[in-house]
Amino acid sequence: MSFNRIYTALLILCLILHSSCIKIEEFPDSPQGNFEALWRIIDEHYCFFDYKNVDWDKIHREYAKLTGAVKTDEELFNLLNLMLQELKDGHVNLTSPFNVGRYWKWYEDFPENFDQDLINNYLQTDYAIAGGLQYKILDDNTGYIRYGNFSSAISEQGLNYILSIMEKCKGIIIDVRNNGGGYLSNVEILASRFVEEKTLVGYIKHKTGKNHDDFSKPYPRYTEPSKHLHYYKPVVILTNRRCFSATNDFVNAMRYAPNVTIIGDQTGGGSGLPFSSEIPNGWMVRFSASPLFDAEMNHLEFGISPDIHAELEAGDIQKGKDTIIELARKLLN
Repeated sequence: MSFNRIYTALLILCLILHSSCIKIEEFPDSPQGNFEALWRIIDEHYCFFDYKNVDWDKIHREYAKLTGAVKTDEELFNLLNLMLQELKDGHVNLTSPFNVGRYWKWYEDFPENFDQDLINNYLQTDYAIAGGLQYKILDDNTGYIRYGNFSSAISEQGLNYILSIMEKCKGIIIDVRNNGGGYLSNVEILASRFVEEKTLVGYIKHKTGKNHDDFSKPYPRYTEPSKHLHYYKPVVILTNRRCFSATNDFVNAMRYAPNVTIIGDQTGGGSGLPFSSEIPNGWMVRFSASPLFDAEMNHLEFGISPDIHAELEAGDIQKGKDTIIELARKLLN
């Protein structure tokens, strides 16, 4: 059974037990009622208050007094979204029929360090596609795999073929820049091809009560070796600030695999597994509910630093070259 399924079952059980002994307070469908409901949901279930040093009670005092001036749904949405942005969390979203609130500052102040036109120069038009993976052997005998979304499918059969033809390569580049995340099951499938043995890659906790510091004991997380074809030659992972959520988790897992080097910029983080709830007017809120840690119990919420920091350089861009890819090729050769 995958980690996703185990964790989902554990979370559902926890929520059932939790709700069976705690009375769920109901709030009216009014600006004040929706505000109080949203504030309470986050107060009891959000997982990074202490780590981020967020004074949620103070935020309640500041925003509650503004609800009396709310006249329209748009005004209410904007007020609630501003309150949620105080959490500085890319996994926190408020969804209404007319808008989706989000926090994007976690990457907006960073250079993108990614240019699709430059990627096209390497892939050309004769690259191969296996599910969500685009791949090609470059002219210096370096394998290159571009994976842009962990929601895109990865098949075991496709990975077998890619790794078999790249066995002759000096090494492989896995480019996950601008990959905003997706399914942790795909993280497991891909990372499992690069470990020789069951490898501890981190821990997870879940909320056990209403208080901000009510958490379970840490549960270990492992990358299990795949039963399919493995690759043990050098591997370089390319990262930038827009590597978020499941991609952040993949980069963390690959740090514990042998012969792996991370090149690029710090990842975007997003290490809280998201959970969703509803406020009285039917709007949905998603938020970080369970924190993930690395194998040394360090938080991953604010991202992972690369082994080698690199940024796109103007001179290379003018030549049609990607500085970060070129650095990876140089390292592998």
